[in-house]
Amino acid sequence: MFSEVVLLCKEQGKTIAIMESCTGGGVANAITNIAGSSDIFNFGAVTYSNEYKIKFGVPKEIIDTYTVYSKETARAMAKAIVQFTEATIGIGITGKLKRADENNLFGQDDIVYVSIFDKQNDKFYDKEHKVVFDLREENKKDVLRIVSNMLVEILKG
Repeated sequence: MFSEVVLLCKEQGKTIAIMESCTGGGVANAITNIAGSSDIFNFGAVTYSNEYKIKFGVPKEIIDTYTVYSKETARAMAKAIVQFTEATIGIGITGKLKRADENNLFGQDDIVYVSIFDKQNDKFYDKEHKVVFDLREENKKDVLRIVSNMLVEILKG
Protein backbone atom coordinates (compact mmCIF):
# COMPACT_ATOMS: atom_id res chain seq x y z
CA MET A 1 0.00 0.00 0.00
CA PHE A 2 2.80 2.46 0.87
CA SER A 3 5.56 1.12 -1.42
CA GLU A 4 4.72 3.69 -4.12
CA VAL A 5 4.81 6.45 -1.48
CA VAL A 6 8.31 5.42 -0.38
CA LEU A 7 9.52 5.22 -4.00
CA LEU A 8 8.06 8.63 -4.93
CA CYS A 9 9.51 10.26 -1.80
CA LYS A 10 12.95 8.82 -2.58
CA GLU A 11 12.77 10.06 -6.17
CA GLN A 12 11.74 13.54 -5.03
CA GLY A 13 14.02 13.78 -2.00
CA LYS A 14 11.07 14.15 0.39
CA THR A 15 10.73 12.98 3.95
CA ILE A 16 7.69 12.12 6.04
CA ALA A 17 6.80 12.57 9.71
CA ILE A 18 3.53 11.54 11.30
CA MET A 19 1.46 12.46 14.34
CA GLU A 20 -1.37 9.97 14.50
CA SER A 21 -3.97 9.24 17.09
CA CYS A 22 -6.81 6.83 16.30
CA THR A 23 -4.68 4.83 13.85
CA GLY A 24 -2.31 3.99 16.72
CA GLY A 25 0.92 4.07 14.73
CA GLY A 26 -0.57 2.14 11.83
CA VAL A 27 0.66 4.59 9.19
CA ALA A 28 4.18 4.62 10.63
CA ASN A 29 4.14 0.83 10.77
CA ALA A 30 2.93 0.50 7.18
CA ILE A 31 5.62 2.84 5.89
CA THR A 32 8.42 1.25 7.88
CA ASN A 33 7.41 -2.19 6.60
CA ILE A 34 8.80 -1.08 3.22
CA ALA A 35 12.48 -1.79 2.59
CA GLY A 36 14.41 1.47 2.33
CA SER A 37 11.83 3.51 4.21
CA SER A 38 14.54 4.78 6.55
CA ASP A 39 15.60 7.08 3.70
CA ILE A 40 12.29 8.95 3.82
CA PHE A 41 10.78 8.36 7.27
CA ASN A 42 11.81 10.92 9.90
CA PHE A 43 9.56 10.27 12.87
CA GLY A 44 6.23 8.89 14.04
CA ALA A 45 4.33 9.91 17.15
CA VAL A 46 1.20 8.27 18.51
CA THR A 47 -0.55 10.95 20.54
CA TYR A 48 -3.75 9.59 22.03
CA SER A 49 -3.99 12.28 24.68
CA ASN A 50 -4.58 15.99 24.20
CA GLU A 51 -1.68 16.59 26.57
CA TYR A 52 0.84 14.98 24.23
CA LYS A 53 -0.58 16.60 21.12
CA ILE A 54 0.06 19.90 22.87
CA LYS A 55 3.55 18.85 24.01
CA PHE A 56 4.40 18.07 20.38
CA GLY A 57 3.30 21.53 19.27
CA VAL A 58 -0.45 21.49 18.65
CA PRO A 59 -1.74 24.79 20.07
CA LYS A 60 -4.07 24.21 23.02
CA GLU A 61 -6.28 26.96 21.61
CA ILE A 62 -6.93 24.88 18.48
CA ILE A 63 -8.13 21.92 20.57
CA ASP A 64 -10.15 24.18 22.88
CA THR A 65 -11.79 26.03 19.98
CA TYR A 66 -12.40 23.26 17.44
CA THR A 67 -12.11 20.11 19.63
CA VAL A 68 -9.51 17.41 19.31
CA TYR A 69 -11.69 15.76 16.66
CA SER A 70 -11.53 18.32 13.87
CA LYS A 71 -9.87 19.24 10.60
CA GLU A 72 -8.15 22.10 12.40
CA THR A 73 -6.56 19.77 14.93
CA ALA A 74 -5.46 17.34 12.20
CA ARG A 75 -3.87 20.28 10.36
CA ALA A 76 -2.14 21.49 13.50
CA MET A 77 -0.81 17.97 14.10
CA ALA A 78 0.55 17.72 10.54
CA LYS A 79 2.26 21.11 10.70
CA ALA A 80 3.59 20.64 14.25
CA ILE A 81 5.26 17.33 13.38
CA VAL A 82 6.92 18.93 10.34
CA GLN A 83 8.25 21.72 12.54
CA PHE A 84 9.42 19.22 15.18
CA THR A 85 11.23 16.95 12.71
CA GLU A 86 12.01 19.22 9.74
CA ALA A 87 10.37 16.68 7.41
CA THR A 88 8.99 17.93 4.11
CA ILE A 89 5.63 16.18 4.54
CA GLY A 90 3.64 15.95 7.75
CA ILE A 91 0.63 13.77 8.39
CA GLY A 92 -1.90 14.42 11.14
CA ILE A 93 -4.70 11.97 11.94
CA THR A 94 -7.38 12.32 14.60
CA GLY A 95 -10.89 11.00 15.05
CA LYS A 96 -12.98 8.20 16.43
CA LEU A 97 -13.31 4.69 15.07
CA LYS A 98 -16.94 4.10 16.10
CA ARG A 99 -16.27 4.47 19.80
CA ALA A 100 -17.17 7.26 22.22
CA ASP A 101 -14.26 8.97 23.99
CA GLU A 102 -15.06 9.48 27.67
CA ASN A 103 -12.35 12.17 27.94
CA ASN A 104 -13.65 14.14 24.93
CA LEU A 105 -17.43 13.87 24.76
CA PHE A 106 -18.01 15.71 21.51
CA GLY A 107 -17.91 15.07 17.82
CA GLN A 108 -19.23 12.14 15.87
CA ASP A 109 -18.03 8.68 16.83
CA ASP A 110 -17.43 7.60 13.23
CA ILE A 111 -15.41 10.42 11.65
CA VAL A 112 -11.65 10.51 11.10
CA TYR A 113 -9.80 13.66 10.02
CA VAL A 114 -6.64 13.32 7.93
CA SER A 115 -4.44 16.26 7.05
CA ILE A 116 -1.24 16.17 5.03
CA PHE A 117 0.98 19.25 5.12
CA ASP A 118 3.36 19.86 2.23
CA LYS A 119 6.03 22.13 3.69
CA GLN A 120 7.63 23.02 0.36
CA ASN A 121 4.36 24.39 -1.02
CA ASP A 122 2.94 25.50 2.37
CA LYS A 123 -0.24 23.61 1.53
CA PHE A 124 -2.66 21.35 3.41
CA TYR A 125 -4.56 18.44 1.90
CA ASP A 126 -7.53 17.40 4.03
CA LYS A 127 -9.92 14.49 4.12
CA GLU A 128 -12.87 13.87 6.42
CA HIS A 129 -13.64 10.16 6.34
CA LYS A 130 -16.63 8.31 7.76
CA VAL A 131 -15.64 4.88 9.07
CA VAL A 132 -18.18 2.16 8.36
CA PHE A 133 -16.82 -1.13 9.64
CA ASP A 134 -17.78 -2.70 12.96
CA LEU A 135 -14.22 -3.86 13.68
CA ARG A 136 -11.69 -1.25 14.78
CA GLU A 137 -8.92 -3.02 12.87
CA GLU A 138 -10.88 -2.78 9.60
CA ASN A 139 -11.49 0.93 10.12
CA LYS A 140 -7.77 1.48 10.73
CA LYS A 141 -6.93 -0.36 7.51
CA ASP A 142 -9.46 1.79 5.67
CA VAL A 143 -7.88 5.00 7.00
CA LEU A 144 -4.41 3.74 6.02
CA ARG A 145 -5.71 3.17 2.48
CA ILE A 146 -7.03 6.76 2.42
CA VAL A 147 -3.67 8.15 3.62
CA SER A 148 -1.70 6.11 1.10
CA ASN A 149 -3.95 7.24 -1.78
CA MET A 150 -3.74 10.88 -0.68
CA LEU A 151 0.07 10.73 -0.51
CA VAL A 152 0.40 9.14 -3.95
CA GLU A 153 -1.90 11.77 -5.43
CA ILE A 154 0.03 14.61 -3.78
CA LEU A 155 3.43 13.25 -4.77
CA LYS A 156 2.38 12.68 -8.37
CA GLY A 157 1.09 16.25 -8.50
